[in-house]
Amino acid sequence: MPIKTLLQKAEKFEIEKYKKPRDRKTLIETHLPFSGSPHKHPYDGKKMILLADPYYTTTFYFEFNKSDISFIEELPNLINLEGEVFTMVRIWVKKTSVAVHCTPFIVGNIQR
Repeated sequence: MPIKTLLQKAEKFEIEKYKKPRDRKTLIETHLPFSGSPHKHPYDGKKMILLADPYYTTTFYFEFNKSDISFIEELPNLINLEGEVFTMVRIWVKKTSVAVHCTPFIVGNIQR
């Protein structure tokens, strides 16, 4: 049986070694973790949006100042049936930082 495909050079690996924060105990005492899919803020480059659950119909999002984020951990990506990939992260935000928690909805389609 002949080989029809040849090996190709890999340009980039998606797996990276996990890097622990230097002092995790201090991080836990002074920061809070938030998980979700990160997105660029539409008009303010100093902020970021963290979409909590990209597949849920009535999801919510957080808006943080980038200067309040001290550490980011990569989580496993989410992939839907159409092949669309959502990057997931855990961010550590300084306690007492000001952030926005927003829950958008379509009137008449509220799930509780």
